[in-house]
Amino acid sequence: MLKRLFSDRPLRLPHIKPYVPRPSDPSIFWFNSERNDIVSDVVNRICSAQETDRTRLEMALNDAAFHEIRRLESQRDEEARDRLGYWRSMIRRIGKMDDTEQRRVLHTIVANMARDVAGNFDPRVYRFARQAVPRLVAGVMEPRRFTRSFTAPQSEVLTRVLRVQGDIDHLQYLQSEGSLVFVPTHSSNLDSIVLAQALEVCGLPPVVYGAGKNLFTNLIISFFMHNLGAYRVDRRIRVQLYKEVLKLYSQVMIERGYHSLFFPAGTRSRSGMIERRLKLGLLGSAVEAFTTNRVRRVDRPVWFVPTTINYALVLEAETLIRDWLTEEGKARYIIEDDEFSRIDRWVAFFRKVIGMRGACIIRFGEPIDPFGNLVDGKGASLSPAGHTIDPGGYVESRGTSVVDVARDAAYTRDLGMVLAERYERDTVLMSTQVVGHVLFRHLVQATPGMDLFARLRLRNEISIDRNVIHKDLGEARDRLVALESKGDVRVSDIVREDPPDQLLERGLKFWDGYHDSTAASLQGDRVLLCDPSLLLYYQNRLVSFAERIADSEQMLAASEIAALGVHR
Repeated sequence: MLKRLFSDRPLRLPHIKPYVPRPSDPSIFWFNSERNDIVSDVVNRICSAQETDRTRLEMALNDAAFHEIRRLESQRDEEARDRLGYWRSMIRRIGKMDDTEQRRVLHTIVANMARDVAGNFDPRVYRFARQAVPRLVAGVMEPRRFTRSFTAPQSEVLTRVLRVQGDIDHLQYLQSEGSLVFVPTHSSNLDSIVLAQALEVCGLPPVVYGAGKNLFTNLIISFFMHNLGAYRVDRRIRVQLYKEVLKLYSQVMIERGYHSLFFPAGTRSRSGMIERRLKLGLLGSAVEAFTTNRVRRVDRPVWFVPTTINYALVLEAETLIRDWLTEEGKARYIIEDDEFSRIDRWVAFFRKVIGMRGACIIRFGEPIDPFGNLVDGKGASLSPAGHTIDPGGYVESRGTSVVDVARDAAYTRDLGMVLAERYERDTVLMSTQVVGHVLFRHLVQATPGMDLFARLRLRNEISIDRNVIHKDLGEARDRLVALESKGDVRVSDIVREDPPDQLLERGLKFWDGYHDSTAASLQGDRVLLCDPSLLLYYQNRLVSFAERIADSEQMLAASEIAALGVHR
């Protein structure tokens, strides 16, 4: 049974009459009718750029062959058996090809890449998913109510677990006036699923998004991703042409008015810290989409929606922090096997969070234009002084809109910095993170002179008086609430309202029984620090605020904690 669940063969819909989109449907409902044209547009634009001279064309072909040979030789799988011979033969022939053959080979390579990347959208699957998926998850969360979850008019389980914050009315207006690009923080492979549910709850349209090809190995997840707008990203491929295909595919979708989603961090936060180093490629694709439309005299606004996804319990926390703590993890982009790929951990995770009010909070921040400016209720860009400005002016030269790669790259860097600042301000700190920080700070105070890795080996060796933890939790919480009043961060209602003893109890309860080891546990009147690595992961969300919520006696430990984020 599990073999079938993790097969990479896509599920297929039974033969049902195709859905004919209506004018009132979201733009993505029309995607399949444009899919071939979108792929052709991507292929033609990339090939035209490479064919400007023979040297550039040969370099592109050699780069593709070299990197694919290296990748396939290391994989030693069925794909390698099928494709390795082609690439080895091609790299020997590139120099002997005439211009016509080189162009033909380039077109074939790029077309194959674009077709592999391009997504699909089936309105029938979307209509099924919006009804069935919440009920299915509800059944997993509460097995005793499984049958009732499918017969009830609607499932309230996800509503209890998931909270959505932000100016939803504003987003609902903007979605009909231009292209929304949601740019969330990234903590878990569940992010796409919970964000899709949040969009549904808020009455916002489905989006186009990229998903790692490794996620398509799960038969069920692959079926929904394949039919709900996801395009496939194979992070094993290092070919420059492939990177250009991904970027341009995203750009063309935004140019054509499809609402989109991508994770600027590129991958899940291994450390648990708030992302600050963002990958600018896909951000740049949205900036260039705006520029290209302006050059073509298409007045279609593009707005970015900074979004934070905040969990009290992270499905893959143990694997992620272990990966971050190793040199291999710092260099590795893909985790092939973690908690997300195991059905039993899904069940354990959902059963754990079902009883926890507000276990996940998604916060939609204030929308901004491609140049980092806030926008008003109608989507007009605002200067820092609050005056209405035309964002098209950013891409003009002598009164005419022009494409300028260097200029747009600079705008993209500035946009990345704006998003990083917004992530910090709009992150919602959860109970486990605040409790984890206070406990980890005590660990640092109790072990002066020790380095991080020595501290992480102190499993079940250090305990703290529970009343001391209550006092420190209360003080930390009060300082965080004060920071929230200044707009510097957000805290969950639980952190803001629960008394310290309940806050501690809630944090310990979240950890107990889900992870292979527990971060901390209550032993009589003392709190035992059981797994410092897990404490590190959860407390890392507060690294940016460590010194701002510490008193004078705690400042040395807080400074050590703050230093963890210096090179992130």
